[in-house]
Amino acid sequence: MRHKLSLLKKRVAIVLEDDNKKGVFQILREAIGFWIAKKEVPYFYFGKFLYRKDVKNYKDYLSSKEVDLVTLSKKLHRTQYASILRNKLSFAIYMEKNKMAVPPLIGYNFGNRFFYQENNKTITDKEDLTKFFKDLFEVTGKTKIFIKAISEMGGKGCHLLTFDNYKEEIEKNSKEILTNDFIWQDIIVQHDEVNKIYPSSVNTIRFDSYLDKNDKVHILSAFMRFGGGGAVVDNNSSGGFFVPIDLEKGRLKEKSHQQLKYGGKRLTAHPDTNTVFSNFEIPFFEEACALVKSAVDCIPDRIIGWDIAITPEGPVIVEGNDNNSFIAPDIAYGGYLSHPMFKEIMQEA
Repeated sequence: MRHKLSLLKKRVAIVLEDDNKKGVFQILREAIGFWIAKKEVPYFYFGKFLYRKDVKNYKDYLSSKEVDLVTLSKKLHRTQYASILRNKLSFAIYMEKNKMAVPPLIGYNFGNRFFYQENNKTITDKEDLTKFFKDLFEVTGKTKIFIKAISEMGGKGCHLLTFDNYKEEIEKNSKEILTNDFIWQDIIVQHDEVNKIYPSSVNTIRFDSYLDKNDKVHILSAFMRFGGGGAVVDNNSSGGFFVPIDLEKGRLKEKSHQQLKYGGKRLTAHPDTNTVFSNFEIPFFEEACALVKSAVDCIPDRIIGWDIAITPEGPVIVEGNDNNSFIAPDIAYGGYLSHPMFKEIMQEA
């Protein structure tokens, strides 16, 4: 309870200290209008920064009920597709089988049962786990391995093991690894141009795809996520931030967005590298759009959020998500209900 009150106070303080907020009476009028129109307490009015001066169409943003209508729709989503998308092991194997560009799967573990190539092994303690990864580095010749929890989301359960740090990482995380389920993949080598913005994490593009009633694939929106302060993940839910993308030009827009609970900052350049966002040209952007459309052919769920990384050789699919919260894309697009395809989406839901 104290934690929740502390978070609430922090968020209220962020709103009150925001130099870009509308007048008090306008905020009250709009918040009540959002409440009446959406028939729910207007926490999204504040959580999506609709109180800011540059937001004129605040009723075009999705409420939690409208999000649930889309994400829980049995017409837009099928269980058999969700089972592939939500299980990172199933997703990796299925996409490799369909020759899609994904990070190569090295192995995986179900708790203390470890599977590598045709072999499986039971590992019960930290010492054996350390030796296992030491041998894996030596046998494969790899210097870095990325491991991530099979069923977690939002950057949780992700660890970068390197030949230099694996002993320290296993010392800290052996209990987590041995009691949970993980996949181990080749690391993604990020394009040098993207590294200019932030080199410590793989900075993925989130595309929302929509398969319409005529089986045509549309890309609804796109934004690029960045980590900061040395973090190795870029997720908004882990404290990172995102920058909307101009779909026509394949370039970043002027300012970033960050979730309210992490400060809600708006930046024009990355704080770690001072690289300016505006008009930054994303390498292989057209190819990334094409890859998303090909991925929908493999997993024809009606609405999917795709995370795409950019390597020196082209785009790579990191994962797909059927259970999209739509918070970030709604903000990035500027109100999804104003999107020309969303009227059909709401009718289809």
